[in-house]
This record gives sequence, structure tokens and C-alpha cells, in this order.
Amino acid sequence: MDTRTEVRDFLRTRRERLTPQQIGLPDFGGVRRVKGLRREELALVAGMSVDYYVRLERGNLSGVSESVLESLSRALRLDDVEHAHLFDLARTQNASATARRRHPTNRVRPNVLRMLDAMTAPAWVRNGRSDFLAGNALARALYAPLFLDPAGTPNTARFAFLDPRGKEFWRDWHDVAGDMVAVLRAEAARSPYDRGLTDLIGELSTRSADFRQCWAAHEVMRHRTGLKRVHHPDVGDLDLTYETMELVTDPGLVFVVYSAEPGSPSDERLQLLGNLTATTAAAVPEVEGA
Repeated sequence: MDTRTEVRDFLRTRRERLTPQQIGLPDFGGVRRVKGLRREELALVAGMSVDYYVRLERGNLSGVSESVLESLSRALRLDDVEHAHLFDLARTQNASATARRRHPTNRVRPNVLRMLDAMTAPAWVRNGRSDFLAGNALARALYAPLFLDPAGTPNTARFAFLDPRGKEFWRDWHDVAGDMVAVLRAEAARSPYDRGLTDLIGELSTRSADFRQCWAAHEVMRHRTGLKRVHHPDVGDLDLTYETMELVTDPGLVFVVYSAEPGSPSDERLQLLGNLTATTAAAVPEVEGA
């Protein structure tokens, strides 16, 4: 990831979405020649010189202090995730060579695997680039279409943008796609030297016009909790809430758990999927001597 370009485009798009009224500046009418705020207007609200802000928006966060970043974040009306993204970009640009060589782990520890298998709800572990690293039987059954392509590690972002079945699986595909891209962009700022992540973004940018359009919006987010609306090929429509938990011992890995409203049609279909999964597993003959 070119950090200077990322900083430049992120600050520009955040500035362009604001109006003078939103930040308490008078509107003198007339036709504005720029989209959103002018650079000098934002600099005024952020309490810095225009020249200094122009330097920042050109992508140069070298040596910038936390107080300046805080002022800039307030002026741009950044939310919590955008605020963290700005600090991640600054941290990356000012990181030492040793810090740049650090990479997140993709190994799921045995203790975590046992936790997954002990859960009755669909549960799985992913990394920052949306690889499906491990899951219990019900999670694998839920994401069964993801495993139909035998090439490489199953990846939900690649499935969403490059596999036609992705648009059939997620009933609100456009929202899901935008969220996935926003998560990948936030992860790219946190892990700019993750070669696998860089390769994935490059592949999706090259092969998917939908991905390129979403990427150009420079949105960022982190999956924490929400609703997934999927269409499963075996049991039909499912409305599932999810919770995510970062594995503190394993930086970069996220534990995801789904559930359905008790007694709802989705709950009944999820139970049906569990029964189908158990029946299939029981029908698989054991290999003699295994």
C-alpha cells in the first residue's frame, strides 16, 4: 500500500463530504467551486496553518504529533473507526524498519479449535484479509458455497466479488460488499506489509469492477456486531446476528459467532442445517485402520 496516496485520498474524501454549516462556518451563498470544504476552511477549524494542512493532505504525516491528529480528526468529524484509521496511517508512515517486518499470525491454536468444536452455534475464525481459517461443523455448513472452489484458502472477499454464487448467497450483497472493502482498507492501514493482503487487494482490483468502485470510496469499518442475511442453498433464507471478538493472544485473528432469534424461522432453519450436517457426518463411512 502506498501510504502517502492513502493518506492523501482519505483526507480529501473526508474533507469533501463536509459542508461549512456542519462545522459552524457561515455560508455566504453563491456557487462553490469545490466539493465540500475548502482546504483553508478545514485548516481554520483544525487550528493549523493552510500550508501545514496542505502538507498533510499531500500525504505527508511524517513526524506529526498525536495532538495534531486529534485536532484533524475532530475537524473532519471522523467516527471511531475513521479516527483509528488515521492514526494507523500515521503510525505506519512513521514506523521503524523492525515494526514494518511484523506480520499477523494465521495459525489457529488447538485451544481455539476446541472452543469452536464445543460451540453449538456457527463459529469460525478469520484473519484481517477475510480468510476462513477454521470453523466448527455448523459454520462450515453455513458457508458451504465458499468451499466449492478447491483452490487456496477459502476467502469471503474473493467469494463475494469473484464468484457468481456470492451475490446469491448474501441477500443484501451490495451492503456486504461495501462493508468487506471497508474492512480490507482499514486492515491495509494496520498491516501494510502483509503480502497476502496486498496480493488479495491487487487481485480484486484487477478482476472486479465492483471492488474498484467500492475501493474508490475510501470507507473504513471494523466488523463488531450486526446482521447477516444469507440464502443457503439447502435451507433457504437465514437472518443471523453476529458478534466478533479479537483474539488478544493471536493478533490479527477474529472469532466470529452467529445466532438466530429463538423460535424464529431462521432459528428453525439453522437447526435443520445442523441436523443435515450431523446426518451427513454420520453417513460418512469410517476408513478401516484409520
